[in-house]
Amino acid sequence: MTDYSAKNIQILEGLEAVRKRPGMYIGGTGKEGLHHLLWEIVDNSIDEAMAGFCTKIYISLNSDFSVTVRDNGRGIPVDKHAKTGKSALETVMTVLHAGGKFGGDASGYKVSGGLHGVGASVVNALCQKTIVRVYRDSKIWEQEYSRGKIVSGEVKEVGKTNKHGTKVTFHPDPEIFTETLEMDYKIVLNRVRQQAYLTKGVTISLESFLNEEHQRNEYYFEGGVKSYVIHLNEKKEGIGNVFYLEAQASECSLEIAMQYTKTFNENIITFANNIHTPGGGTHLTGFRAALTRAINSYSRDKNFLKDKDPNFTSDDVREGLTAIISVKLNDPQFEGQTKDKLGNPEIRGAVEAKFGELFSSFLEENPNDAKEVVAKCNLAARARIAARAARDTVIRKGVLEGMKLPGKLADCSSKSPEISEIFIVEGDSAGGSAKQGRNRETQAILPLKGKVLNVEQARLDKILANNEIKNIITALGTGIGELFDVTKLRYHKIIIMTDADVDGAHIRTLILTLFYRYFKEIIEQGYLYIAQPPLYKISKGKKFWYVGPEEDVNEVVGEEVIKNEEEDLQNLENTDLSLEENEPKKKNRFVVQRYKGLGEMNAEQLWDTTMDPEHRTLLKVNIEDAEQADLVFETLMGSEVDPRRKFIQHHAKGVQNLDI
Repeated sequence: MTDYSAKNIQILEGLEAVRKRPGMYIGGTGKEGLHHLLWEIVDNSIDEAMAGFCTKIYISLNSDFSVTVRDNGRGIPVDKHAKTGKSALETVMTVLHAGGKFGGDASGYKVSGGLHGVGASVVNALCQKTIVRVYRDSKIWEQEYSRGKIVSGEVKEVGKTNKHGTKVTFHPDPEIFTETLEMDYKIVLNRVRQQAYLTKGVTISLESFLNEEHQRNEYYFEGGVKSYVIHLNEKKEGIGNVFYLEAQASECSLEIAMQYTKTFNENIITFANNIHTPGGGTHLTGFRAALTRAINSYSRDKNFLKDKDPNFTSDDVREGLTAIISVKLNDPQFEGQTKDKLGNPEIRGAVEAKFGELFSSFLEENPNDAKEVVAKCNLAARARIAARAARDTVIRKGVLEGMKLPGKLADCSSKSPEISEIFIVEGDSAGGSAKQGRNRETQAILPLKGKVLNVEQARLDKILANNEIKNIITALGTGIGELFDVTKLRYHKIIIMTDADVDGAHIRTLILTLFYRYFKEIIEQGYLYIAQPPLYKISKGKKFWYVGPEEDVNEVVGEEVIKNEEEDLQNLENTDLSLEENEPKKKNRFVVQRYKGLGEMNAEQLWDTTMDPEHRTLLKVNIEDAEQADLVFETLMGSEVDPRRKFIQHHAKGVQNLDI
C-alpha cells in the first residue's frame, strides 16, 4: 500500500478517456457499439432535418468497412470559435461536449437527439480515420483526423460548390472494435426506415457495397408515425381505424398513432427527439395514464361498464395495442449517452393532457371504433381474471405441496444460478439420455412431451393450463406475467435442445415464442441458448466425425479424405443406414449414421456432441431488432394464414437440404 501515491493517479485528457473507456460512450465495443457510431453521425443529420434545414440524407456502407453519411443541411460552421480559437468544425470533431445543441436558440437547435454534444467527437476518437467535408458559402472545406487527432492541419478550402451540407466518412478502429468492423445492412436498414417514419418530409437513402453485393433502399413517408403503425400492423387484423394526432403543447410537440389488433400482445414504441427510448419514460407514463382514464370514462358514460363493474386496468386497455409515441422537446433529459429512457417530469403531464383530450374526442366521434375497442378491453379483463384464478391455483397448489419442482425435472445439485444450466429437451427418450450423460453438479434436464402450446394465439389463462409450460415456469422460478422477477431465475444458461430436423425446429420455435412473449428479459439478459446437436455420424475405421445439418462435410472430415472417398460423400444425403444395419465394410470406406432424433444417441454421444461445455456449440439468442422480431413471430406463429403463406413462398427457393 505504501507504493500508492499521487503518481498513480492517471488523468485522461480530451478524447483519451473515450478510447480508454469506450463502453461509457457507445455501450460497448461489439456489434452494438459499432453501429452506435453510425447512429451518432446520422442523428446529427436528423437534427438538421428536424430543424427544417435538411431534406435528404445518404448513407453508404463501403467495401473497406468505412461508412459515409452525407446530408444537404446547412453544413457545420468552419469559422473560428471564440473560446477554443479553433474552427467550429475542429471544435465539434475534437472537443467533448461541444455543439450547437445546448442553447435552444434559433441559430442552433431547438430540438435535437444529440443531447450531450459528444457524438461526433466520440466517433472521431474511436476511428482510425475520419474525413469531414463541409459544403457551405459556395465552398468545399475539408479536415482529416485519426483517432481523434488532426492529421491534415487546419480546415482548408478544397473546391467550389453550389451545394450545402456535411459529408462524414469514418473508418472504425480495429484496435477498438476487435469483434467486427462490418456494419449489418439489415440493422441499419431498419433504423433508416424508422427514422424516415419519424421525420416527415425527409428522404433517407441507404446503399451497401459490402461483400461485393450491391444493395440500395430509399425511404420517404408523408404520413409520419401513422404510416409506421400501418406498417407494423400489416400482418395483423386491425380493430377500427388508426388514431393519429399531431399537436403542440407548451412543453413539447407530440405525434402519436395507435390502432388495436386482434392479437394479445402490446407493441408500444416510444421516441424522444427521434431517439428510440426502449426504457420508456415520462412520455410513455403519460400516455398509459390517459389511455386508461379515457377508455374507462367512455365505458362508464356509455354504460358499457355498470356500477358494479371494476374499472379496466392499464394492462386490459393495452392488450393488442400497437402505438408509436414521438415527442420533441427543447431540453431532453435522457439516462446516459445511450438514451434509453426519457426523464423529463413535465412531459408526462403534457402528453397525458393533450392525448387524453384528443383520444376522448376520437372515441365520441367514432362510436363504432369505440365499441370495438371497449369490447376488446372487456375480453382482456375477463381473461385477466381467469388467468389470475389459474395462476393462484398453481401457486396455491405449489404451497400445499411445498413448492415442488416438476416431477420430470432432474435438477442439478448446485444452487448457484451463475454456474447452473437447464436443458429443455424434446422427448422423454432424449431426456433419459441427457439425464444419464449430464454433469449432475451444474446441469439440470427438463424433458418436454410433444409440442408446447403456441402462445402467440393464446391468452395467459390458457397458457397456465398447459402442463408443459407450467413445468417450464416452475423450473425457471421467475413466475410469469405481473409476478415475473428475473432475479429469481434458477439457471443462467437455459438451453433449448431439440432434434436437428423440421419437427425439432418447430418445437424450438414454439419455445422461443414463449420466451419472447413472456420471458423477454431472460433473452435480453443473455440467458437463453440453442443447442447444436449433430445430424450425422461419419465413421472410417477407428475415426469418426459428427456433422451438423448446416455444416460442410468437407470441412468437418478433411479435404484429403474426401478426395479418396468422393463417391460416398456425394451420396451422403441419400444414405440412411445405421452402423448396425451396414454390412462389414473395408477400413478405407466411410460409414454414415443419420440421427433421426436426439433419442437415438446414447448418453456418451449426447454428452460428447451437445452437452460437454468443452466441445459443444451453443447459439446465444439475441434480440437485435425488437420490431423485426415482433413481426417475424406474428408472421410465423400468429392466426393470420396469408402472411405466413407469403413468407414461405418468398423464402422457399433459399431452403437447402429440406428434411421431410
